Amino acid sequence: MACNNLLYAHSGGVTAVINATAAAVIETARAQPQQIGRVFAAHRGIGGVLAEDLIDTGALDGDALARLARTPGGAFGSCRFDLPRDDGGVVMDRLFAVFDAHQIGYLLYNGGNGSMDAVARLQAEAARRGHPLQCVGVPKTVDNDIVGTDCCPGFGSAAKYLATSMLEAGLDIASMVGPKGSVFVLEVMGRNTGWLAAATALAADGDPDCPPHIVLVPEVAFDEAAFLQRVRAVTERLGYCTVTVSEGIRRADGSLVMEKSHDARGYVQLGGAGLAVARLIHERLGYKHHWAIPDYLQRASGHWLSATDREQAMAVGRAAVARALEGGGGMMLAIRRLQDAPYRWDVVPVAAAPIANLERTLPADFIQADGMHVTPAACDYIRPFIEGELVQPIRGGLPDYRAFALPRVARLLPAWPA
Repeated sequence: MACNNLLYAHSGGVTAVINATAAAVIETARAQPQQIGRVFAAHRGIGGVLAEDLIDTGALDGDALARLARTPGGAFGSCRFDLPRDDGGVVMDRLFAVFDAHQIGYLLYNGGNGSMDAVARLQAEAARRGHPLQCVGVPKTVDNDIVGTDCCPGFGSAAKYLATSMLEAGLDIASMVGPKGSVFVLEVMGRNTGWLAAATALAADGDPDCPPHIVLVPEVAFDEAAFLQRVRAVTERLGYCTVTVSEGIRRADGSLVMEKSHDARGYVQLGGAGLAVARLIHERLGYKHHWAIPDYLQRASGHWLSATDREQAMAVGRAAVARALEGGGGMMLAIRRLQDAPYRWDVVPVAAAPIANLERTLPADFIQADGMHVTPAACDYIRPFIEGELVQPIRGGLPDYRAFALPRVARLLPAWPA
């Protein structure tokens, strides 16, 4: 049986450019009709593969692919699913049954650090079974925390949105300075790393009197007393203070400043650290306070895409198809920095297994010695990723984000338990 069909799947949180990667994968695969047969997408990631819920991307014509490449969110759906290690091989058996039933020879898995673990394990299992599957990892995450790549597609656009948000909110609060002092707190994503928080420092353009005045990252323990002292000093000097808070900041004992919930698998949903910090400021210093949490907005900002970010998202998709055709399973396509100024980059393969489940944190030289801001080196690193703008086509005064026709592939196997 010829296994020459290609299956693409999203995993984890989506980004403003993940569909650009998908569009590049589909377009590149179609250009290889002698090697690749049909191109499928899994509906809601690995969960869709298990459910045999596959999408026939053949319904997407050239116009639809062009729209897909500029549409935020995950058009094919995503999920959070870790391959189990203690189920006796039940999940692996089902996955390979689906691969066989639909003649899947190439699996491109678009995700973060946990997804690279799945890439490595699926490729190892294919080798163990003597299956021709080539499983290739395609990086994405707004958190920018995948090891082995200069940056992660999705980060640049989120960074651009957040830096812009801090710039504009800073202008607003500076306009409304009153006699009692006021504080604005912006809480950003990032989980255990401070890359997105660091990106808001681009708004200040090196001026210590411009927002954000304080940047709190998870890599440094939150020192309540020192923080309040800094807030007071800034507010007394300027009449106001702006603070960026990464959602995953922790106290010296390792406890989170705030979390939303735990699920049955132990996954911690973060959120609320910004509110906790804003309330702390008000209670201890008496300042008027506002706080904002962009949440999904920061990773869905299709109206303010970084052109560099989108080009990198498409480049890793194209390279992943080429790598799969070369028999390069078990690899992730990484972005490599070739030059700082002007920024130059290319795409290279790196082994997925050694980087799986690791997190790349802010290096020490990106964080000020007092732990309450980032250094110029951090801004120099991040700035290239936000360069370039893309004008979105408009319908009725809003971006043209029309839905896509996503017909399902006929199921050939017994139903999978929900």
